[in-house]
Amino acid sequence: MLFCSPVRPGSCADITHARQLGLVKLLADGPAVEILVDAGYQGLGAQTGERVITPPHRKFKENAPDWYEEMHERQRKARSSRRIRVERGIAHLKNWRALARYLGRREYISDTVQAVAGLLSPQQTADLASAQQL
Repeated sequence: MLFCSPVRPGSCADITHARQLGLVKLLADGPAVEILVDAGYQGLGAQTGERVITPPHRKFKENAPDWYEEMHERQRKARSSRRIRVERGIAHLKNWRALARYLGRREYISDTVQAVAGLLSPQQTADLASAQQL
């Protein structure tokens, strides 16, 4: 887990939240890392020097040629196989009882999320190191 944002009240688009937190500037000026994101962050790649990789827009919504459908499906599967690590990390965070059944006050949930993420990161690093030794 590289970044875990604070919780904000109300609904907000992912990309808007990232911009308000200054994450876009941090990514643009920071180390050269590749970040795989979902379609909620479309357009962020150009603002971060192509460090954020978003799914490509579909050229054809209806009546697409067969060759395009095949190409799109291959790209989607390749991207999905790379992004599964991110999705599993998020799912693992949500499986913690402290977050799955949070009954505390709303203003303290950010602290709880940060604490669980802090506990989870060393565990994932240890799991990765032991898997590489096998």
